[in-house]
Amino acid sequence: MVAQRILIGPSSFAEIDKGPLKKLTGAGFQVIDNPYKRKLTREELKELLRDDVCGIVAGLEPLDRDVLQGRKLKVISRVGSGLSNVDLDACRELGIKVCSTPNGPTEAVAELTMGSLLAMLRMIPQMSEALHGGRWEKRIGTQLQGKTVVIVGYGRIGRRVGELLRPFGVQLVVVDPKIDASSLADEQLMTLQGALPIADIVTLHNSGEACLIGEEEISRMKTGVFLLNVARGGVISEAALADGIKKGSVAGAWLDTFAKEPYRGVLEGLPQVILTPHVGSYTTECRIGMENEAVSNLLSALNING
Repeated sequence: MVAQRILIGPSSFAEIDKGPLKKLTGAGFQVIDNPYKRKLTREELKELLRDDVCGIVAGLEPLDRDVLQGRKLKVISRVGSGLSNVDLDACRELGIKVCSTPNGPTEAVAELTMGSLLAMLRMIPQMSEALHGGRWEKRIGTQLQGKTVVIVGYGRIGRRVGELLRPFGVQLVVVDPKIDASSLADEQLMTLQGALPIADIVTLHNSGEACLIGEEEISRMKTGVFLLNVARGGVISEAALADGIKKGSVAGAWLDTFAKEPYRGVLEGLPQVILTPHVGSYTTECRIGMENEAVSNLLSALNING
């Protein structure tokens, strides 16, 4: 009998620790590695999800009805928290179990958000680049203390970012339609439309992929606002952001996610924008924890003691 197979979606899966792969092979499965070493497309998924593939350890691949229909897939086990790339309705209809690692990336993403925010405010990347080029260029930055920070999306990661921000003496504003004001402490709950005009900093941690920040929204913000996106690439218009940077209405930005990855686009060459290649969860501790949890979830869903 031919062994059933497990497809691995994330391009860097088990690079740090081979333990998750050993769990799969030890349970009798053959592993299909991501041959493209990037996010798989719909057509590539259709090609790789052959009849002997019963499970996928998923990243952000487009696992929609078109991809899933007619497959023999039994389990989708996401390495990460969000499931916006998975058609949950189709999975229910097709009998595909779906699981994720909701707590896994929280600390890593929150810490990277804080590091990127402070680096952006103090223009550390620009000064580092100058010194590496032999230029002694001092720049006057901006302090975090006293600023109004709007957190869009107040789930696990958004709340942790809020906790890390509090010691800096900021005013916290929360935008999240799923949150009740009674569940908040000193944060102020507002709509996005109400929050944008008072924001010094806007950091995006929401679920979903709908565009929230476009040309109109940027026009309503303070001149000199700072924007951060570690949610999904589509939630901020890259073209509108680039235009805002060039006009000087946006002082700086950090993006870790993009509408199309790997990213090539209008934000390249703008020194006010920090660009990172979707590495929010890329710490040793986080990757090992999430990958092992994702494999354990998959084996459990297949009724195998992993």
